[in-house]
Amino acid sequence: MRTEGIVKICGVRTIEHALAAAQAGADMIGLVFAPSRRQISPEQAAQIASDLRASGVAVPLLVGLFVNAAPEEIARTAQLCGLDLIQLSGDERPDVLAQLPPLPVLKSLRLADDHGEAAWLDLSPEYFTPLVDAHVPGSYGGTGAMANWQRAATLARIRPIMLAGGLSPANVAQAIALVQPWAVDVSSGVEQDGQKSSELIRSFVSNARQAAWQAQP
Repeated sequence: MRTEGIVKICGVRTIEHALAAAQAGADMIGLVFAPSRRQISPEQAAQIASDLRASGVAVPLLVGLFVNAAPEEIARTAQLCGLDLIQLSGDERPDVLAQLPPLPVLKSLRLADDHGEAAWLDLSPEYFTPLVDAHVPGSYGGTGAMANWQRAATLARIRPIMLAGGLSPANVAQAIALVQPWAVDVSSGVEQDGQKSSELIRSFVSNARQAAWQAQP
């Protein structure tokens, strides 16, 4: 599939870094509502969204990340924050889709043989977009570990995917050239000492965009 150069900055916790992502030209901002050092409350996320919309910059799409959350909780949070997309990063099964708000869905997949993901991959691309992440036993993402680029590339040839897992300004161009994903997602790769870096965010977006342009036929 053709790479579109779509960029998502995940794990944003402050308006400062939300603005940095928006000003850098990121297409999406990920807000984590699952247990993590990057977790924020729905109320904090709603304030970030409000401040971002009042800033005058072009506002990226807001993605809410959930892990094994009840559909009712997802719906409440989506309404409060004005989410544009829902990301499921736990052990959710495809039947949950019928219980969610009518928003586009990203589903984290690790492409591991023992991870029970075949039911998701049997679905048509119209139902969800795979977010290919690293397989780290006991973890639901955000580890900085590398995804399996070869398996990701195989999947990307037949349907659009978002590539995550260990991406950084230093390797995103190589990842895009090899995998040809529809979009790329970064969290730890734009952090210093556990905090988002505006400079690294700008570098990541710039490098991803340049690589996507160079990958066009």
